[in-house]
Amino acid sequence: MSSARYINLLLFCLYYLLTVFEISHFSEDPISALQDASPPPPQVVSKTFGNPAAFTPKPPPPQPPAKPHPSTFSAVLGLSKPSPVPKPILQSPTMGGGQGYRSVAYFVNWGIYGRKYFPQNIPASQLTHVLYSFGDNRPDGSVILTDSWSDIQIHYDGDSWNDQGNNLYGNLKQLYLLKKANRNLKILLSIGGWTYAHEQKHFDAPAATPQGRKKFADSCVSMIKDLGFDGIDIDWEYPQDAEQGQQLSLLLKEIRGAMNAYERKLEGETGTRPRFVLTIAAPAGEKNYGNMPLGEIAETLDFINLMAYDYSGSWDSASGHQANLFPSQKCPSCTPFNSQSVIDAYVARGVPASKIVLGMPLYGRSFTNTDGIGKGYNGTGPGSWENGVWDYKALPQPGATEFFDKEAGASYSYDPNTKTLVTYDTLDMAKKKAQWIKEKGLGGAMWWELSGDRQDEGSIVSNVVAELGGPSNGKLEHHPNWLAYPDSQYDNLRAGFPNN
Repeated sequence: MSSARYINLLLFCLYYLLTVFEISHFSEDPISALQDASPPPPQVVSKTFGNPAAFTPKPPPPQPPAKPHPSTFSAVLGLSKPSPVPKPILQSPTMGGGQGYRSVAYFVNWGIYGRKYFPQNIPASQLTHVLYSFGDNRPDGSVILTDSWSDIQIHYDGDSWNDQGNNLYGNLKQLYLLKKANRNLKILLSIGGWTYAHEQKHFDAPAATPQGRKKFADSCVSMIKDLGFDGIDIDWEYPQDAEQGQQLSLLLKEIRGAMNAYERKLEGETGTRPRFVLTIAAPAGEKNYGNMPLGEIAETLDFINLMAYDYSGSWDSASGHQANLFPSQKCPSCTPFNSQSVIDAYVARGVPASKIVLGMPLYGRSFTNTDGIGKGYNGTGPGSWENGVWDYKALPQPGATEFFDKEAGASYSYDPNTKTLVTYDTLDMAKKKAQWIKEKGLGGAMWWELSGDRQDEGSIVSNVVAELGGPSNGKLEHHPNWLAYPDSQYDNLRAGFPNN
């Protein structure tokens, strides 16, 4: 019997029984609002990238808002006072804390412009977590989006201009649709990053006071319930001293407490408690992680995304490996940092290895006019989107040969004719890192950022996930995402996007 016929029969039987007892006023069945639907491909009207206003035509004049239902999420057979949230959104009794490796990747909201990388390009079945980058915050701690057009406004193919009410569109609608179709995929809002946290120091003011931390935490929860996120990633680059390190710890505890409170609220309304995820992007330099109470922070977090890249670049006097696993005795200048010593230091400071997710680059850093690795250079040359930085999918460049440095656990390419060296993870190196993750008992792999990967058999993400055991045999962490957002300001999100 089809599910629709079964539901109809169930409804008829219950209607008959309730009629006998003279109970009426049934509400509509919202189950159809929660049917899985694969996301549509994007519709890009203009090829003028970099100007968000050129992306799609202006919408028609706004329609009057639809009259709201007494409760967007009523029970399957609500009586005169419908239940405020849906029962049909079923979750595992255990939300969060799943066993297995995590596969985590950053998706940048500016990627839809010049890079032409859209939510529909995300290898959703291969990932456990996507970190949506970046959110920002005001001095009082209010968390904000940074590109309203990309985040919540752009209409993709299949999005109507004629929907009534206050509705969510943009990348965040598409990510919710990915969640519906891939129930192990969690979407986190990543707040901060180099520009907002390091250059503009936006964390400094709110993290310094109890009022600022509370405002920040409450605002994080508002982002979750309004926009359909499964959690928050904090990318503070970097606490400058021990006092700021302690402030980061206090901020994370405040966020975790606010999340827990909202989880309990949803549990009371749905009968199932979600587990909203809290993570950070963590530094590999001792100068930076030395300011952080790592063991204390780890107790608050679900896991830590270790930024195990950018070990070498244009700021150095010699070309070096940017994401090597080990130190080199033969060429110390080739390895100013190494992942092994960083992870050992984190573990020694109280971080469980299973909570450390090894970050990997989906890009390479170039050095020009150099005789090889560990040698002097003069310039960085061009790149995919900025000078000196190449997407992995563009490497190796024509004429270059790839090399593996076994001692350092690193790879690079070199063109002797142009005297250009690019340091990056080759596909073979990425697979070796997957084996190392298993040997070290680490928590999984993370990538910055998805638009740099190939979308064929040479994909680093897909190959590393396969080396870790793959998504289909229980080797990846498995716990379902959350789909019930009854407190969202957006009508279509509260309804679970019933038309998609």
